[in-house]
Amino acid sequence: MQLHFLRHATLVLKINGLSLLVDPMLSPARAMDPVANAGDDRRIPLVDLPLDQAALERLLQSLDAVLVTHTHRDHWDARAIELLPKTLPVICQPPDVEKITAAGFTTVLPVETQLGWNDLTFSRTGGQHGMGEIGQRMAPVSGFMIQAPGSPTVYIAGDTIWCPDVDRALEQYWPDVTILNSGAAQFLTGGPITMTAQDVLQVCRAQPGTRVVAVHLEALNHCQLSRAELRGELEAVGLLGRVLIPADGEMLTL
Repeated sequence: MQLHFLRHATLVLKINGLSLLVDPMLSPARAMDPVANAGDDRRIPLVDLPLDQAALERLLQSLDAVLVTHTHRDHWDARAIELLPKTLPVICQPPDVEKITAAGFTTVLPVETQLGWNDLTFSRTGGQHGMGEIGQRMAPVSGFMIQAPGSPTVYIAGDTIWCPDVDRALEQYWPDVTILNSGAAQFLTGGPITMTAQDVLQVCRAQPGTRVVAVHLEALNHCQLSRAELRGELEAVGLLGRVLIPADGEMLTL
């Protein structure tokens, strides 16, 4: 299995000969307004995709499906809606079916609990996109467990902090690979809405058998945690070897 990390939460998983694009944010750098109420007015994304237009078009034509964990614009932006073939299957959480269908996509596959598609099985897990009132306003979000014969089980946790839903998913499925949206995204008020360094450490400790891939870093104006800071926190407690922190454009074999 291969993971081609592009930027933020956007990546391509290649499992059993199938190519799955996850959470496409395809806009060029600075094409979108900044996340509001973040104390940082830089336009987003902060960095460009690590592909030129020709390479991006080739990649999109090679896809078998798209997985959208939720439809916030840093996971499903206007550029992705424009560029993706409308016949491409889009796998998503049930609350997002209407929005994705309204954008013109003809094969929208909601995962209520579990979905079988080709040789892959998708199981939807819960998450908590922040605490209290902010978490309620940011919902709904989902994570997804992906299983395939002869391949590692992959847990895409989605936009969530460490919470009982994540703990239950790890305990139930024992994933070989866990992809975490870190970055400690935060507004001027309230706590983090994606995983902090301490949350990443908690996942490592809760499920020692999983290989963690930390993404969602250094591409949006409200993400507080850098790659270097996360590496430092992991190294300080001897867990750096358990976590991959890919650079934009990096290809990982898992």
